[in-house]
Amino acid sequence: MFRSIRWRIAVPYVALILIATLGLTFYVSDQVREARMADLEAQLLADARLLSDGVEPLLGQEGSAEDVDALAKHWAELLEARITIIAADGVVLGESHLDRALMDNHLQRPEVQEALSEGQGGSTRFSRTVGYDMMYAAFPVRSLADGQTLGFVRVSLPLGEIEANVGRLRNTIVTAGLVTAFFAALMALFIAERITRPVRRLTEVADRMAEGDLGARLVSSSGDEIGMLTRAFNHMADELRTQVLSLAEEQGRLAAVLDHMADGVLITDGTGRVQLINTAAARLLETAEEEALGHSLAQVVPHYQLIELWKRCRELGEEQIETVEISHYDIFLQAIVSPFQEAAAQGYLIILQDLTRIRRLETVRRDFISNISHELRTPLAGLKALVDTLRGGAINDPPAAKRFLKRMDSEVDTLTQTVQELLELSRVESGQVPLRLEPTPVADLLVQPVERLRPQAGRAGLDLSVTLPDRLPEVMADAERLQMVVTNLVHNALKFTPPGGQVAVRASVAGDQVTISVEDTGVGIPADDLPRIFERFYKADRARSGGGTGLGLAIAKHIVQGHNGRIWAESVEGQGSAFYISLPVAWNG
Repeated sequence: MFRSIRWRIAVPYVALILIATLGLTFYVSDQVREARMADLEAQLLADARLLSDGVEPLLGQEGSAEDVDALAKHWAELLEARITIIAADGVVLGESHLDRALMDNHLQRPEVQEALSEGQGGSTRFSRTVGYDMMYAAFPVRSLADGQTLGFVRVSLPLGEIEANVGRLRNTIVTAGLVTAFFAALMALFIAERITRPVRRLTEVADRMAEGDLGARLVSSSGDEIGMLTRAFNHMADELRTQVLSLAEEQGRLAAVLDHMADGVLITDGTGRVQLINTAAARLLETAEEEALGHSLAQVVPHYQLIELWKRCRELGEEQIETVEISHYDIFLQAIVSPFQEAAAQGYLIILQDLTRIRRLETVRRDFISNISHELRTPLAGLKALVDTLRGGAINDPPAAKRFLKRMDSEVDTLTQTVQELLELSRVESGQVPLRLEPTPVADLLVQPVERLRPQAGRAGLDLSVTLPDRLPEVMADAERLQMVVTNLVHNALKFTPPGGQVAVRASVAGDQVTISVEDTGVGIPADDLPRIFERFYKADRARSGGGTGLGLAIAKHIVQGHNGRIWAESVEGQGSAFYISLPVAWNG
């Protein structure tokens, strides 16, 4: 309860009011009691003075004690008080409440002695005669003739009645004080509520802002300090919203840049804990962002070369650049580690540039140069030898010259085929060969190439077959171009299958794709060569002596891709190969 500012304001205020009210009540009641006691004493003295004038004739004429005692009882009934008439020697001559004959001498009573010495007396004390506290007032009875003291008149009241009267008055004052304190407490709670209500509203608005509602505001309707606080809070909220939106926009741009960067980016703190990692870095390191954040660099980057590079940057305090080859994953990376200062803390920026594709392109380029050099060198060397032979005198031998010219013509044809296939590949890759796509039956793509090559299969002792299911859907295709692709695949299958083997051409449909396969039982393709067989001029070593330029599969790949299709191969060395072409179905309507 006391965690609330409302109660911390109200409770002390209420406690102060209660303490002040109760203290004032008791003080006032004590003052009233004293005043009441003084008033009663003055009243008793006045009654005693009045009665002294009435009893003087009886005492002066030596009236009988019975008359005096009767007079005391009469006065007691009139005044509702105890009346005692005492002789000058202290003997009780009249008593309203007790038997005067049984009473002690009263000359030494304090009020009597005070009246004797000072002309009037009063006291409050315990009465042994009646057994309870009494208030007494005594006044001397003097002779009118000579002023001689004839006796004393004493008027008294039980103190219990006086205390009861004072108690009733005190209760009235206390009740009034408590009622006043109650209403004061209500007023304190009301004031505290009025003070704390805007603070609670500010708290609610702050909580809403903390939950993301940056547009939450509080309307100020007063000009006091709370109103000033509200306006300052709203101004702060506006500035905070502007800054948060600006930071969010900047963070969004940064996140977009990082997510779409081809380079991997990591940020670590001074101890090597990963603070940031983008998608490219997670992909290169084969991890997930949630698994990397907060973990050490050694856990996220399981490559000692990168860890050593980071350590060297931390030790030297300078940017480190190094090309790292991760042979296990066949990945080439250029790693850049740069130190930076962030909020008085050391951090490190790691950039991973994937050079794998560039290295592969370099490899392809080297292989291309090597292959084209090999493909051109052989016929050119043959032509050079034939020309030198003719120049050396064979031209004068007509049969030999004719034979050499025929071989030269063959070498020129080889060069011409190589150049034509290079030009064809270049045109297909650059999109200069427009494809005339139209719904085409799959049988039109397969039957004609197979029938054209069936004599070659017969001469090689191979079984060449075509299997087509019923109601096979048509595909969107340029029939002439795809027949060239199928011819190339079947020709390769026949070339690399030993006598007695089988070559099977099949087609099947799955969803919106038709798959054409060319399967053989030939020598197969080594696993190391399989990923590169669609590269230009790439040939497995055993195929070097088999003729061909090595461009057929590269051309086939680009033609199939131009049909929005896919071509791939599966093979186990020594168990044959299977080439697949997947083409989209030509939906009617």
